[in-house]
Amino acid sequence: MTYFNRRNLFLLTLLSVFSATTFSCSSGSKADSRQADQTSTESADVKTVSATDEDSKATPAAQTSTVDPTTIPPGKKADAATIIARQQVPILCYHQVRNWREKDSKTARDYIVPLDLFRQQMKMLADSGYHTISPDQLYAYLTTGAALPSKPIMLTFDDGDLDQYTDAVPIMNKHGFKGTFFIMTVAIGRRGKQPYMDKSQIKALSDAGHTIGCHTWDHHNVKKYEGKDWVTQIEEPTKKLEEITGKPVRYFAYPFGLWNYPATQELKKRNYLAAFQLAEKRDPQEPLYTVRRIIASGYWSPKTLHNAMVASFKGTK
Repeated sequence: MTYFNRRNLFLLTLLSVFSATTFSCSSGSKADSRQADQTSTESADVKTVSATDEDSKATPAAQTSTVDPTTIPPGKKADAATIIARQQVPILCYHQVRNWREKDSKTARDYIVPLDLFRQQMKMLADSGYHTISPDQLYAYLTTGAALPSKPIMLTFDDGDLDQYTDAVPIMNKHGFKGTFFIMTVAIGRRGKQPYMDKSQIKALSDAGHTIGCHTWDHHNVKKYEGKDWVTQIEEPTKKLEEITGKPVRYFAYPFGLWNYPATQELKKRNYLAAFQLAEKRDPQEPLYTVRRIIASGYWSPKTLHNAMVASFKGTK
């Protein structure tokens, strides 16, 4: 099954549950997806943008202190059953944030959120009282019950597409939102039809308070890794991202959202604290390594996005 066919199957399941209002936007192709039911409870011209836009603002509730997860004693961490019992935090997964192009397929547009629609989605979250949190905050909450701001949410971005930096982040800044960016290191600095962030832009995001995570070297399915694949796809990309940011890389996103139990153990061996899939149920033994997300569709109105969050993450308001 091809890359976009996998995505298409996933969206057909999703859109059969939510009657999304289709936005007619003059504008977007690519993605990482998993054919899962998201209602489960369980450019050659490159713009230069500051990751700390002058228009940015932060709400007091969003500025909660973050516990360094490495300082939490093992004996103080909750067991798997307790972690699964905690209310899930809604986590959104974005890919490209740009206007659709004439040649973008209908399937591809599910994973490309046009700029005006992204603005509307971010405004809805802000107006609804949501506050973005970091993976460190999520980890502390899941393992110790640490307090979170009211109506917490995580905004995650896969692959490292340049438009995430040039277009999505300035919009997020206006609401004081921070994101988590899972970088596919093979594409760092690549230009052309679909450009990607370079090292300086990745570091700028990190310096501005966003989180940088790993998304493998070249987006291969972790379920197929053998032997040295773990070095090529995980260890070397992790080292590269740590050299770029000057910070430890503790969080991972599975390509296509695909995972298996052996992969969770390999990530644990390499000192990852948590890993993010898509919408399937969490592993009862390793909930920290199967954290759920839903893909924000390029066709979803703000209302439909909110409905999807409520349906997929039990307890969301």
